[in-house]
Amino acid sequence: MVFSSLTFLLLFLPALLLLYFLSENIRWRNGVLVAFSLLFYAWGEPVMVLLLIGTTLFQYLAAIRISRAKESAAKKFWLALALLVSLGALIYFKYSWFLVDSLAKLFRIETAFSGPVLPIGISFYTFQILTYTIDVYYGRVPEQKNPFRLLLYVSCFPQLIAGPIVKYADIAEALDGRTVSKRDFAFGIRRFLVGLSKKVLLANICGKALSACMEGTGISVLGAWFTALLYALQLYFDFSAYSDMAIGLGRVLGFSYRENFRYPYISLSASEFWRRWHISLGSFFREYVYIPLGGNRKGKARTILNLLIVWILTGLWHGAAWNFALWGLYWFVLLLVDKMLQSVWERFPKPVLWVGTFLLTLIGWVLFYHTDLSAAGMHLGAMFGIHASGLADKTVLNVLKQYALYLPVAVLCCLPIVPTVKKLLKKHPALLAASEPAFAVCAVLLGVVSLLFLIGQSYNPFIYFRF
Repeated sequence: MVFSSLTFLLLFLPALLLLYFLSENIRWRNGVLVAFSLLFYAWGEPVMVLLLIGTTLFQYLAAIRISRAKESAAKKFWLALALLVSLGALIYFKYSWFLVDSLAKLFRIETAFSGPVLPIGISFYTFQILTYTIDVYYGRVPEQKNPFRLLLYVSCFPQLIAGPIVKYADIAEALDGRTVSKRDFAFGIRRFLVGLSKKVLLANICGKALSACMEGTGISVLGAWFTALLYALQLYFDFSAYSDMAIGLGRVLGFSYRENFRYPYISLSASEFWRRWHISLGSFFREYVYIPLGGNRKGKARTILNLLIVWILTGLWHGAAWNFALWGLYWFVLLLVDKMLQSVWERFPKPVLWVGTFLLTLIGWVLFYHTDLSAAGMHLGAMFGIHASGLADKTVLNVLKQYALYLPVAVLCCLPIVPTVKKLLKKHPALLAASEPAFAVCAVLLGVVSLLFLIGQSYNPFIYFRF
């Protein structure tokens, strides 16, 4: 089940909210939320929901052992075992076929191993539960004595499938007691509707245009850049839409999730891009991988090695294929150069920095898109006129003509127009107060239009579900 399906919008969500708010006791609300969250996950993964529950219970027991252990060696043993179990499951389900296939190709042997079915969202909930166990080990949070509440944290459906990655420490207090004000409820619904419209009216249409472009027999220079742009837009709108809906639903239910995207395509450098894109993932790798490895505290060579490890892992986290590893390596190089030449970049005009950063980002998305390295190489070559079918092709020109009015709107939606307007309105409190109902009405209208679009159209699942 996904947020932008009619089943979720017309059946699941109304039933959940009705039962949730009829239950005034926090225990009953938690019970309703866990039951609906497990149903939400089991809708698409009826067997794999047992893996989610089993992983949570094991981490619960491991954290209890860690907190009660008197010897440092015992604490380390239980932490290592907890990491081994969760990461072992992630490696088996997500990377076993990739590892076997890579070794088979390396040694030129045949294998019939097809790999297990990949559980939806395993990358996200694995990282989430590990923030709990690791933080218990370091004494940042007390152990959760109630396994049911820990299951609520892991299984809570808004951020379960595709993030944002929510640290246990950030919502530990809300598990035991939370309230929902009318303002929170209104904000949450409005944020959810904005995310829904992003997905249906922007991401899905970008995906449709991209598919139309890919139907051509060859790829021109214009086609290579245009498809990279379409994929960049689709990926951003798709993933940020899910985060918007998750943040909105979380607020409706009494949870405050941190922002996951801050208009990344306005970035002026590679470093700034990763401060704006998938913020929760970057924070996880920084806090739970980069800093424990030594961060930048052990000299330049070690810092570079630590960054390399983080970015190779970041790439592979997104998928079990070599193109993701290369994508991570690509960003490692960009970030390293960015850091080394930071004083040089400061001399360039901002428009030049923005264009350069955006074009480098598009090149990176080509690596991200093609799991076939030869296809990625051909696409990248065509962007610079190598083996291209020409400067332009009929397929791309037809798509450009068909979506001539839509594409400028999509590009404008990547810009922080609404925050800028609200910032200006803050100088005039009366106008700001009057604008709130207008924003709410716009959100409702967008939601209605999105619902109409969903009726009778084939649905494109969220891209990040496969990561």
